[in-house]
Amino acid sequence: MNRPSAPVSADYAPFACHPGQSRGRFYPEAESRTRTCFQRDRDRVIHSSVFRRLMHKTQVFVHHEGDHFRTRLTHSLEVAQIARSIARALHLDEDLAEALALAHDIGHSPFGHAGEDALHACMEDYGGFDHNAYALRHVVELEQRYASFDGLNLTWETLEGIVKHNGPLMGEGAKHDSVADSITTFSATWDLELGTYASAEAQVAALSDDIAYNNHDLDDGLRAELFKFEDIETLPLISDLAREVRSAYPGIEGKRLRHETIRRLISHMIEDLLAETSRRIADLDPRSVDEVRGLGKPLIGFSKELQSTDKVLRAFLFENMYRHERVVGSVSKAQLIVRELFEGLFQDPDNLPETWRVACSGNGEPATARVVCDYIAGMTDHFARQEHERLFPGQS
Repeated sequence: MNRPSAPVSADYAPFACHPGQSRGRFYPEAESRTRTCFQRDRDRVIHSSVFRRLMHKTQVFVHHEGDHFRTRLTHSLEVAQIARSIARALHLDEDLAEALALAHDIGHSPFGHAGEDALHACMEDYGGFDHNAYALRHVVELEQRYASFDGLNLTWETLEGIVKHNGPLMGEGAKHDSVADSITTFSATWDLELGTYASAEAQVAALSDDIAYNNHDLDDGLRAELFKFEDIETLPLISDLAREVRSAYPGIEGKRLRHETIRRLISHMIEDLLAETSRRIADLDPRSVDEVRGLGKPLIGFSKELQSTDKVLRAFLFENMYRHERVVGSVSKAQLIVRELFEGLFQDPDNLPETWRVACSGNGEPATARVVCDYIAGMTDHFARQEHERLFPGQS
């Protein structure tokens, strides 16, 4: 493990992650002459096979026709744009925030949350499935392209952000009672400080995800005609923004009204986050990134008013989009495909490609289950259907 050091630039907030003070990489590497360590992390994520596959993984699993609905790849690009803008405004490291935003969904299985729930159920007796744990496994082990090491050999700060961007995994503040074995095993080798919050950059990436998927699910739901603009026009904040748009552009209708209102909603959420975070910075006065980790609460966040509005918006989407009959029907089919894929490959690992089959050989049921889980988790929606058709002809 190497740990470069350099003075912090005046352009950085005192609590930002400065690349010159990174804790380094697990496998020592010479520093680049043209890129910071966080820029290299971002580039390695972009060039990875797991990131490329996001192009063919659904964001919200709706079986629809058309090229304008979001995939996990387009969603990740939108999250990265928001994260970079926020990081710049707060004088954080934009490249680290962007790298974490781009990587935040790489651990998701095919078919969105439907596939993830099915895979977790299949793995109930073998440690379950957690998309952040799978993301970590991929970037430290499963991605095999470099001559000197397995994985991407990302910096400590990026690995920390991948597993902790939603908060501590242990102790006070942890959202779950247990931590995936792959995370605790790796952390025992290279301590990711699972009981603390992650850096401000990682927190920015997490909340940029919230901003993006709420607003973009609204947009996709309207495009898919799961609900109408009149249905969301009565919601808190959206009603005010829609009224502003109609006042500024009398007669505006259709996609222009939808886009202009959602665009303003994104801007409002970003501005609220910046205002609330500035208030917290002034109140808490963190002087280093380690102080951010040890605050015991997030430094980056929305105001209480916006949090309340956000709950109403999430409830609307849950009821009118995620539980829509078209979505529910697709979810059932997706979960059946994942379950049958897992059962078929687990019972007969000879159906796995050679490198995956070798990893199962003679290692017992738990190891075979994890290999099969990793194999399915890395699939795109299309490949999962294709593999299901191969194993169960005529049933897909």
